[in-house]
Amino acid sequence: MQQNKTDVFPTEDQVPANMALTAQLEQKEYLVNGELKTWGGPVQEVFSPVYIKENNKLSRKRLGSFPILGEKESFEVLEAAQKAYDLGRGAWPTMPVKKRIEYMLQFTKMMKEQKNNVVKLLMWEIGKSYKDSEKEFDRTIEYIFDTIDALKNLDRDCSRIEKKNDIYAQIRRGPLGITVCMGPYNYPLNETFALLIPALIMGNVVIFKPAKHGVLLIHPLLNAFKDCFPKGVINIIYGHGKDTVAKLMESGKVDVFAFIGSSKIANVLKKAHPRPNRLRSVLGLEAKNPAIVLPDADIELAVNECILGSLSFNGQRCTALKIIFVHEQIAEDFNKLYVQKLEQLKMGMPWEEGVMITPLPETDKPQYLKELIEDALKKGAGVLNKNGGEINESFVYPAVLYPVTSSMRVYNEEQFGPVVPILSFKNISEPVQYMVDSNFGQQVSIFGNNTRQLAELIDPLVNQVCRVNINSQCQRSPDVFPFNGRKDSAEGTLSVFDALRVFSIRTMVASKDIEANKKILTEIIEGRKSNFLSTDYIL
Repeated sequence: MQQNKTDVFPTEDQVPANMALTAQLEQKEYLVNGELKTWGGPVQEVFSPVYIKENNKLSRKRLGSFPILGEKESFEVLEAAQKAYDLGRGAWPTMPVKKRIEYMLQFTKMMKEQKNNVVKLLMWEIGKSYKDSEKEFDRTIEYIFDTIDALKNLDRDCSRIEKKNDIYAQIRRGPLGITVCMGPYNYPLNETFALLIPALIMGNVVIFKPAKHGVLLIHPLLNAFKDCFPKGVINIIYGHGKDTVAKLMESGKVDVFAFIGSSKIANVLKKAHPRPNRLRSVLGLEAKNPAIVLPDADIELAVNECILGSLSFNGQRCTALKIIFVHEQIAEDFNKLYVQKLEQLKMGMPWEEGVMITPLPETDKPQYLKELIEDALKKGAGVLNKNGGEINESFVYPAVLYPVTSSMRVYNEEQFGPVVPILSFKNISEPVQYMVDSNFGQQVSIFGNNTRQLAELIDPLVNQVCRVNINSQCQRSPDVFPFNGRKDSAEGTLSVFDALRVFSIRTMVASKDIEANKKILTEIIEGRKSNFLSTDYIL
């Protein structure tokens, strides 16, 4: 690290003018039934993970506040969603795909106009570097356009009448109903919109609750949501989950639960639904993605990828490498180079050029990481890097732990922070058995050059996880590739292509091949009397 850990936080006048927030954002509105209603009740204050130094004292930068809604407002929002969906008869679920795309394009245009406001709030609220915050915004816009293109292709494939065994049929995908969307704090824009956008564009109506961190960044988009979609199609609520989303689930009126976060919360909310067979769940949950470094691996390549995989955005990614298995023959060389590379990383404020390690948004995370480190040290691990694990308010200096054993908490728990557990192995069966025994099954990274051994690993591992990365870190992108998981890591698949399917259901209109039916079908299609039964082709 290049900075003095005790002097990393700035004074107010050291914040670059182009990165500063002009004023605190006291949000009083929530979106319901196409209206921004003013809230006069209790609010939740929002503080940045960035501390400001004044008179040799540090205090978190206050960013503003947002409404704490309750059961009454949640049911108000639910009523608006029910009215908009109208048991599938509403304007939005019955609207032609082409028309829904037009609404989405208008929203995207207005969203792009708010880029600077959203990016700065994203940076300040969760401590993500400005560069990565920009990347998250741009990737979200790209995701919307990719989704529109995928939907056009899907609709083109459905724009024909099929005939089988004297039955004419048109098969399309229809919406599922009222959808509750909740995204994660580490990607509060991109991964939230990876749920929100396909749910909306497939004709569902949505109740959206922002993540626990990254709430204010939605505020610049409220007018776009209000102006670009029909009343009640998108509704946005704020507050504690037990008083809002839990009440919605208990009503039994929710058809789709789209959530990225912890399995503990997901399970509680799912169980609250009185009619589980009605509920479709789209979940992105925990992961403990391992790296396996084989004895013939290119050590420098492996270290570079493992540094990025384990410490990008402080390791706060579900796809982060959260445990590293290194063959005993090269463990010493790997560890030495890993520590050297780590010490070159830049620690600082999220607006600084090239910064890698930034403040953590969760106030209790530094203490949790400290407990993991202390547990590992008591059970025989050491901290390989100088100053590893030291805490300065919201900063946690990355800690490389070695050798880690199965008795340590960090062996199984998803740390979701800058703690890097490394252990050596003698036989490849050891890391493979770890994956077999794990409750998680998202991805794995394998580093090596022996094609025979790699092939022997690929075949069983694709049945343990959903993505095997060869000589590269685990990651979600590109968004056109499947993003899912086995075991407790996910339900449903969230690529651009698959998300359209997970938020919809195949449905069809069918008729026997008799003259009267053919006449009826012809008159409906040629007269454009139905949005579903149609052979219109979207260009």
